[in-house]
Amino acid sequence: MTRSETITSRDNRRLVRVREVRDGKNRSLVFLEGKRLVLEALKSGIEVDDCFISSNFQDEIVEKTLEELGIQSATVSESVFRSIVDTNSPQGIVLLAKRPNWSFSDIDARLALAKLPIVLFLKEINNPSNLGAVLRTCEAVDVAGVIISKQSADAFSPKAVRASMGAVLRVPILQNLDLDATIDLFSGSGVLTTACDIGGSTNYTDLEWRSRRLLIFGSEAHGLEKNELNSINEKVLIPMENGVESLNLAVSTAIVLYEARRQNT
Repeated sequence: MTRSETITSRDNRRLVRVREVRDGKNRSLVFLEGKRLVLEALKSGIEVDDCFISSNFQDEIVEKTLEELGIQSATVSESVFRSIVDTNSPQGIVLLAKRPNWSFSDIDARLALAKLPIVLFLKEINNPSNLGAVLRTCEAVDVAGVIISKQSADAFSPKAVRASMGAVLRVPILQNLDLDATIDLFSGSGVLTTACDIGGSTNYTDLEWRSRRLLIFGSEAHGLEKNELNSINEKVLIPMENGVESLNLAVSTAIVLYEARRQNT
């Protein structure tokens, strides 16, 4: 592994830039921290922008992978390294990488290629850890893509990236679209719109999931508006007992997506 320099000052321009990415002030890059997540990123073939390793870092597999890929890293003194991390127990490595740049045509094309012909739409999902968990499930079942509405957490924030275990780097994702605009994008393409809603009339297990679908989940706090539900083809529900009104969004999406995946195997 090649090391470009040793950094001992918190004010080093490269470290200032890392903190800007970590804090969401620079959205052209993604902040990746920890051995496992860095390895996941490197396996994804993502374009690495910069790499930082604490002076106490030791991991033969990570170091060998960085060396094989020709990635230079800067050594950062242990005390200064703690100024750039986002976790309480840092593992000694931080990577900056280019954010994936997906388009609607990428997602549309994957509807014919993915094992699960579903595009997931998430409205106002505010918890980055929940968002990351949803994205991890989406990769596991191989959906065509994910569209995230305005007023949602950033899919590339450190917490979302960690919770996704790198899935955010591989699943096609579009952000900051509203539901009406998304439905219009699929207009005339034969894609059905399906919402998971407590007021749905069809049990999610009774739906045929082999058709191409835009699967829509509203926010945990407010769900979907009446006018939005009126514009959607189908409404399904997850039956619940004992007066339970709703489930965690990550749990709900996993339940429905795995039923859809079961039907497509």
